[in-house]
Amino acid sequence: MDKEYEIVMATEADREEILSLYKAQLGQDFCPWDEDYPSEKTIDFDLSRDALFLLKKEGKIKAAVSLDEDEEVNGLACWDEKLAPEGELARIAVLPSEQNKGFGRIMLQFGMDELKRRGYKGIHILVNKYNTKAIRCYAVFGFRVAGECRMFDQDFLCYEREL
Repeated sequence: MDKEYEIVMATEADREEILSLYKAQLGQDFCPWDEDYPSEKTIDFDLSRDALFLLKKEGKIKAAVSLDEDEEVNGLACWDEKLAPEGELARIAVLPSEQNKGFGRIMLQFGMDELKRRGYKGIHILVNKYNTKAIRCYAVFGFRVAGECRMFDQDFLCYEREL
């Protein structure tokens, strides 16, 4: 892949384009999102914590990843205590027209590097248990299945790994 892109922290000026990226995911296979999530409030939460990163190419957002703080997910019993403190990545999104170009993997790697930079020892992430494309991606990065859960009306695999 060419390196004609940059990864930047999202700003208020990116809000409309971020929301458009999120809405473009609706209807994609195994996407748990709906008209109410992710929302303006989700973006507010991420911006307030410097936790939303964007891959831009030619000034346009192509992909995003968030460093998440979700107490319900963090509280799942399956996580390995030896990896604490663990960070979570969420809302990994790639424009449908830009998928299969490696942007998802770039954002996953960037998110892991950023969590490590912020002092986390491990990472966990939820993935719809039928999302074979995402599962293959996580396997490439050495994630292991820590357990399963049902949240947000979906069945998820709980993946984690050391950073």
